Amino acid sequence: MNFSSKLLEKAVEEFSKLPGIGKKTALRLVLNLLKREKEDVRRFSNAIVDLREGIQYCTKCHNISDLEICQLCANPNRDDSVLCIVEDIRDVMAVENTQQFKGLYHVLGGVISPMEGVGPQHLSIDSLLRKVDNGEVNEIIFALSSTMEGDTTNFYIFKKLKNYDIKVSTIARGIAFGDELEYADEITLGRSIVNRLPYENAIKS
Repeated sequence: MNFSSKLLEKAVEEFSKLPGIGKKTALRLVLNLLKREKEDVRRFSNAIVDLREGIQYCTKCHNISDLEICQLCANPNRDDSVLCIVEDIRDVMAVENTQQFKGLYHVLGGVISPMEGVGPQHLSIDSLLRKVDNGEVNEIIFALSSTMEGDTTNFYIFKKLKNYDIKVSTIARGIAFGDELEYADEITLGRSIVNRLPYENAIKS
């Protein structure tokens, strides 16, 4: 692309670094911002800076939060003895939208993927095991994507839990919801949580 302005070129270059945003889309977004009032653009840029500088990770579940303890973990009406294991905040949002789960979450921050250099040590598995070891948890629900990496992560954690007297289940795989929880429709995903199965049954089938 040939730009008539270095400022325009720099802005397009930064936008195009975002996932799924090519140079043409980046240019369209930047030109849209130029049409907006300066105050609107200022609010937009401040929101991005505030997000990056002010965001925290909940010390209990590792979910993205504005405070040290997220709103879900701080809610006294949630059942903190039941943990739903998810990959990231998008999965928390997907499960919450079903309104079928009243426990808490544990966000791993990814899944085991040797091809991408992600091992168990890169995920929040140790803090999960500490919760179990402290007797805080009665049930673990696996809600990771049905990919090789997701299944590998489930199995790794399951092996780590084998000496504990807790219930380990998984959302119902018999109900098709796709590989990613965030793309599942709320009714289907809600059913798969309510109809969750013992994890041992899932790995035998």
